[in-house]
Amino acid sequence: MLSRPEAVPASLSLSQLRILALASLGGALEFYDFVIFAFLAKLIAAHFFPASQAEWLRQAEAFGLFGAGYLARPLGGLVMAHFGDVSGRKKVFTLSVLLMAVPTLLMGLLPGYETLGVSAPLILLALRVMQGAAIGGEAPGGWVFVSEHASAGRTGLATGLLTGGLTGGILLGSIIILSLHAILAPDVVSSWGWRIPFVIGGVFGFGAMFLRRWLEETPVFREMHDRAETAGTLPAKILLRDHRRGILCSMLTTWTLTAAIVVLVLMMPPLMQTLHHVSPSETMIASLAATLCLTLSVIVMSSLTDIFPLRILGVISGLALAAGALGLYGVSPNFPHMLPVWAGFSGLCCGFVGLVPIGMLRAFPAMVRFSGLSLSYNISYAVFGGLTPAIISALTPHTPLAPAIYVAFTALIGTIALWCSPERA
Repeated sequence: MLSRPEAVPASLSLSQLRILALASLGGALEFYDFVIFAFLAKLIAAHFFPASQAEWLRQAEAFGLFGAGYLARPLGGLVMAHFGDVSGRKKVFTLSVLLMAVPTLLMGLLPGYETLGVSAPLILLALRVMQGAAIGGEAPGGWVFVSEHASAGRTGLATGLLTGGLTGGILLGSIIILSLHAILAPDVVSSWGWRIPFVIGGVFGFGAMFLRRWLEETPVFREMHDRAETAGTLPAKILLRDHRRGILCSMLTTWTLTAAIVVLVLMMPPLMQTLHHVSPSETMIASLAATLCLTLSVIVMSSLTDIFPLRILGVISGLALAAGALGLYGVSPNFPHMLPVWAGFSGLCCGFVGLVPIGMLRAFPAMVRFSGLSLSYNISYAVFGGLTPAIISALTPHTPLAPAIYVAFTALIGTIALWCSPERA
C-alpha cells in the first residue's frame, strides 16, 4: 500500500510550479494539435481526396486518417517510454513536442490533391502517424515527469494540473475553431483558412519545445541512474514478467477514461443533434461547457488523492460518472435549451479521469514506470478509443440511453479495476 505523509504536505516550490506550467502548456498544445484534425475533417477531406468521389466517402477517408493516429500511439509510446526508462525522462519529454510540432506545421502547409495527386493523402497519412507516435509518449511521459518532480504529498495535485492541461488542449481547439469561423467568411475558411489552426499549433509547438529545454531531469531518475538501478533489460520484458496485474488494471481504468471523454465530450454534439435535434450551435456551446468542467473536475479529484485513499475516491467518482452520463443522455432531453447546463454537470462528474493516471503511477515501480504507463494507456486507448464510437453507433438505434448505459458499465469496470490495482510507494 502507498503510505501518505501524516504531516501537512509541503507546498509546491517555484521551481516545481515552473515545471508544471511548462509541462501543462506543452501537453495542452500537443492535444490541441491532435484534435483539430477531427474538428476540420470535412474540410480536409475536400482538399486531400479527389472531387470525383462522393462526399461521404471522402469524409470517411479523412476520419480513417484521423484513426491512423490512434493506431500509431501504442508503438510510438512504447518506443519513447523505453528510452525514457533507460536514458531519462527529460529527453523523451522534449522530443515528443518536436515530433508533434513538425507534422502539425507541415499539415498546414501541405498542398492538396489537385497539386500532388495521390501523394497528398499518402503524405498526410505519414504526418498523422507521426502525430500519433508523439501523443503516445506525451501523456504518460508528462505524468511520470511531473509526479517525480513533485514534493511528497503533492503528487496528486501535480498530476491533476497536468491532466487538466491535457484536457484543456481540447478546449483550446474548440475555441480556435469557433474563432476561425467567427472571424473569416465560410468560403475563406474552406479555401485556406482551415490551415491557420495547424500553423498556429506547429509554431507554438516549437516554442514549447524550446521552453522544455530548461527543464531538469527528475530526481527519481537521477537517483536510479546514480545507483545503477535503471532497467538492465527491456522494460517491456520486465513488465510482462512481473507486473501483469498492474497492466490489466491500468488498461481497464483507461477504458473508463476513454468512455468519459469520447462519449460525454467528443461524441456528445453529433449524438444530441441526431437523437434530440439540438442545434449545432447549442451543442458546440455544450461541448465547451463539458470540457471546461471536465478540466476543473480532474484537477480537484486528483488533488484529493493527496488527502484521501485512492480506492474510496474511485468508488465515489465512479458513481458520479454514471450519474453524469444518465443526466446528460437521460434527463437533459426533458429540459429544452438547457443542454449546456447538463453538459457542464456531466463534465463535473468526470473526476474519475483524474484518478486514472494516479492509479497507474502507483501501480508500477520507478524502474519501469514510464513503460508501464505507456503500454497500458496507449494500447487501451487505441483499442477502446477506436471501438467506442462504433459500439455507441450500433447500440443507439435500440435505445437513446445507450451512451449512458455504456459509460455506466465502464464506470463499474474502472471502479473495480482501481480498487484491485497494486499501490507502491
